[in-house]
Amino acid sequence: MNNTQFFTAALILSMSSLPAINAQTVSLEQSSVRPARSGLSVVTRTVEAVNYQHRSGATKIDFAGTEMMPSAKGQAKVESKKGYLEIEVEFDNFKAPTTFGTEYLTYILWAISPEGRAVNLGEILVGSNHSGKLDVTTPLQAFALIVTAEPYYAVHQPSNVVVLENVVRSDTKGTSETVNAKYELMERGGYIPTGYKFDPVVLDAKVPLEFLEARNALRIAQSAGAEKYASDSYQHAATLMETADRFATTKHSSNKELIATSRDAVQTAEDARAISVKKMDEERMANERRSSQEAQASLQMQADDATRLKLQSQADAAKAHADMAATQAAAAADVSAAQADADKARIAAETAQQSEQRIENEKVAMRAQLSQQLNAILQTRDSARGLIVSMSDLLFDTGKFSLKAGTREKLAKVAGILIAYPSLAVEVGGYTDNVGGDEMNQKLSENRASAVRDYIVAQGVAIASVTAKGFGNTSPVASNDIASGRQENRRVELVVSGDAIGIRPL
Repeated sequence: MNNTQFFTAALILSMSSLPAINAQTVSLEQSSVRPARSGLSVVTRTVEAVNYQHRSGATKIDFAGTEMMPSAKGQAKVESKKGYLEIEVEFDNFKAPTTFGTEYLTYILWAISPEGRAVNLGEILVGSNHSGKLDVTTPLQAFALIVTAEPYYAVHQPSNVVVLENVVRSDTKGTSETVNAKYELMERGGYIPTGYKFDPVVLDAKVPLEFLEARNALRIAQSAGAEKYASDSYQHAATLMETADRFATTKHSSNKELIATSRDAVQTAEDARAISVKKMDEERMANERRSSQEAQASLQMQADDATRLKLQSQADAAKAHADMAATQAAAAADVSAAQADADKARIAAETAQQSEQRIENEKVAMRAQLSQQLNAILQTRDSARGLIVSMSDLLFDTGKFSLKAGTREKLAKVAGILIAYPSLAVEVGGYTDNVGGDEMNQKLSENRASAVRDYIVAQGVAIASVTAKGFGNTSPVASNDIASGRQENRRVELVVSGDAIGIRPL
């Protein structure tokens, strides 16, 4: 049986019940950290990363199967070249990817940077002997290697069906370290939304794997809303799929034409899916921003009403006292009327007090909502100073203050939330450990704080509401005597305060 027949036969047996993946359960050694984009979750997974030192020659690293495919194994040769690394990998004892669900048709090799960025290195084509090879290059120097099952070759994000991970050998050259890299994985079954039904399909077992991947990619793009949110790209992919269908059913067509068209359809469909997911996320964020603005407007209206009620109660109380004094002076006071006026003033004062308490409660609720929104992006805690959003120094290059791409993405999301609360004040503080001179640390902390302030202002946050200050090594939160403590001390914090959330700026 050749490669195509091996995977196609497995697909034909289960294609008629595609949604069944939702009923399966898988145990992975990973913990969910927060929800991310549609179908994705950010997870923490411990894996050994290696810094393959520049021009250090060739070295080897092993692969071991995870609990999802424990019999799988592999070995890679990694060689440093001028400006890139060359990786030659061989794998054995693979199962058919459809073992994990009918949406999975192939395997992908990924490089995971210590910061959690995933790079698709290429597709692993597994033969009838359950083995496969792959020769690729990467500009990365420090990374871990994992293998996942995927629905098609052009995916941009790894699924959480992790079947192999690299294992550092005793003779592996380079600097190795265990990292808890946080990165986004596609949920198992996440390519097919709950309730989405694929039409039954009968496939020819002789068609190449690329054709099946194209069919998968188009249907997954459709299930992700690409027809609505990326119509031009989706229609282009659908046209390419129709052409591939004709090649597949025409006796005189060559496999070369079919494979080329199918791969083009896969790439176009994946682009359509990615565009759709991005637009849906933008739409969701806009709705959340609008809801926050409406909630703040409602709170302001209630505050205005409470102020008017308080002023009215004060006026009523003053009138009651004036009437009482006039009645006493004239010696014709009507005790019953005076008591009624006093009761009226008391009730008005109690009503005003209750309104003020309600406003304070709503400020507390808004602070909790804002804390939850910010914590979904960066670690956030509540304090007497305000909501403190903490950023690790891993978000900057060592000793520098330029923002990494991942940092800019997180700050753009934070800025999008802060725009919905224009009355709040944001203080950006930079901190360092005690390594190096005081003057150097003070300057670095000021530059990092300023870089963060300038970026969120560029995203639309009012410049008048944002300040930046460097504190150098003067405010440690942990001991500088150990590496983990020094890493905690190297940070940038955003302190968010304001009367709208019940915290007055210091």
